Amino acid sequence: MRIGGIVWRDLRRAWAGGGALWPVAFFLLTAILFPFAVGPDTALLARIGGGVIWAAALLAALLPVERLVAPDVEAGVIDQYAVREVPLALVAFAKIVAHWLGFAPPLMLAAVVAAGLFDLSAATLVRVELGLLIGTPGLAALGVATAALVAGLRGSGAVAGLVMLPLAIPLLIFGAGSLDGEAGAGAVKLLAAVSLLLTAGAPWIAAAAIRSGMD
Repeated sequence: MRIGGIVWRDLRRAWAGGGALWPVAFFLLTAILFPFAVGPDTALLARIGGGVIWAAALLAALLPVERLVAPDVEAGVIDQYAVREVPLALVAFAKIVAHWLGFAPPLMLAAVVAAGLFDLSAATLVRVELGLLIGTPGLAALGVATAALVAGLRGSGAVAGLVMLPLAIPLLIFGAGSLDGEAGAGAVKLLAAVSLLLTAGAPWIAAAAIRSGMD
């Protein structure tokens, strides 16, 4: 089976019934509610808005983790891939691509709305979008690896949060740091390095976790 077929299957399942819209809805809800909690201080909102957007993006990427791998394990789809001698690392990579396509582009569009709510400047919005473009593949990779690690566990949603959130802290730190004007150039490079490392390593970690669950 080609990687495109796996990506398309997962994307179609993600969008069935509007499931892929939940992360975006959560992201926007966080962006809408936060100014009410902080108050109408536009200077404060502009200063912390980028960090809030990144924290909301991280939590939004966590929402669909339970349905990334576990349903295929329970339905025997992973076994069929194994029977067809499809490398599990390739399957995991395809799931990362599908997860990214399912939540990242809509999230980046929603970030434009969030930027308006936080009164971010056009330059800051560009840095936010660039950071999300670079960092969300790492979030998607981390989500799939976490999903594979917790697949089959009772209360996997809570466990996934405990596993994924600490590992995502570097992405959050460097993503928020990339908004600091010219000084953020170094943070962008570190963000790209961490995201690339996660994207490259996550398929192998996910494959090992899936294989361990099958034994």
